[in-house]
Amino acid sequence: MELKDKVVLITGSSRGIGAATALAFAKAGSKVILNARHELPSELTDELTALNTEYTFLQADVADPDTIKDFAQTAWDTYGHVDVLVNNAGITRDKLMIGMKLDDFDQVINVNLRGPFMLTQAILKKMNKQRSGSIVNLASVVGLHGNAGQANYAASKGGIIGLTKTVAQEGAMRGIRCNAIAPGMIESDMTAVLSDKVKEQLLNQIPLKRLGDPEEVAQAALFLAQNDYVTGQAIVVDGGMTI
Repeated sequence: MELKDKVVLITGSSRGIGAATALAFAKAGSKVILNARHELPSELTDELTALNTEYTFLQADVADPDTIKDFAQTAWDTYGHVDVLVNNAGITRDKLMIGMKLDDFDQVINVNLRGPFMLTQAILKKMNKQRSGSIVNLASVVGLHGNAGQANYAASKGGIIGLTKTVAQEGAMRGIRCNAIAPGMIESDMTAVLSDKVKEQLLNQIPLKRLGDPEEVAQAALFLAQNDYVTGQAIVVDGGMTI
């Protein structure tokens, strides 16, 4: 898929991997629809403006079943179609299993798994009619291997990988591809608060001896959107941590 002038919808794109992905597609010449529950930071809008790209921001909670259909329709109507959907919005509520409340589990599942399911379902129906489209879901290496204190997050991201493979099988009949990215430890607000001791322990597990940049995950999203013969895959971007 040639990305110039294509329409790309990215959820959770106000910061981190989502913002980096929006900027990467904008640099490739795509029209970008950003989404978040809160307003975009001025630094991001300034960067988008400097790129002279067409972009729109839609404020919405992708985990809200009462508004998801309207959100999908508004996104589709913004430019008359959507070529690429990137399901990036996600949260964490980390606790050990014995102390995890049901609400901690439900919140993470609702945002990280049910939200992408609902939005993908709504957008996929429209992509079926245009007989083309690429869907990229943000999973995690935690969804592949688990992680202590993240039963809810691991379940949601493991579910994303299963959802990805199923949508890939169903969408292929209409020329629609679906893939996932499983990042490892990426520079973010979450990793910024880690102590030096914890960071050192993490770096000892990563052969490349550094955390990843959000832009490196964004480049994987570009590849998956562009390559018309890749579908049903979960691409790991983790510096070798899970070798």
